[in-house]
Amino acid sequence: MRKKILEELKDAVVAGNVKKAKELAQQVLEQGISVNNALDVLMKAMKVVDERYEKKEYFVIDVASSASAMHEAFKVLEPYLEVEAAMVKGKIVIGSLKGNIQGLGKDIVAATLQSAGYQVTNIGVDVAPEEFVKAAVHENAQIIAISISMEETIPYLKDVVDALKRKKLHDKVKVIIGGNAVSERTLKDYEVDAYAVDAQDSLRKVKALLD
Repeated sequence: MRKKILEELKDAVVAGNVKKAKELAQQVLEQGISVNNALDVLMKAMKVVDERYEKKEYFVIDVASSASAMHEAFKVLEPYLEVEAAMVKGKIVIGSLKGNIQGLGKDIVAATLQSAGYQVTNIGVDVAPEEFVKAAVHENAQIIAISISMEETIPYLKDVVDALKRKKLHDKVKVIIGGNAVSERTLKDYEVDAYAVDAQDSLRKVKALLD
């Protein structure tokens, strides 16, 4: 029963069925299913959507419908996120890099970090490299978290790092990346400090960076 609910939730998001996704998210709570497992399912669903978009099987309107379905399901689940209390508090600026308009994965990471006791400033999607640095300076943040789902936008990471170097902040402000388009290799190629595969991994990496 529980496995079926999660499978149906994934299918509803992929299909962009907002009403069904919201109803199934509520069933997740009613059946006592792990909220974190449900969030993993939402992320897997959006990965399927991204892959279909890349293959031109989905259009922008399809992606928008799926994103809306995920967002509504996420709103139901967010208050029940299961996280450990943060050992070290810190300030984080998070956003999707220039050219990336998919922000729901980022929002899940932001909610997870906030629930763990971190102060998170979510600066949205399609954010220019210099805006990440401006926000970090304004918020006195120790970490910039960057979501990247479009491979062709990865080179903008260099602009973020260069901007930090110009302000002599490269050693003080850590950069963590995540998203379908990046990997551990990206971390090495662009002098960033950490790569996270999902929200819970982001929490672990943030703790490590601030330790």
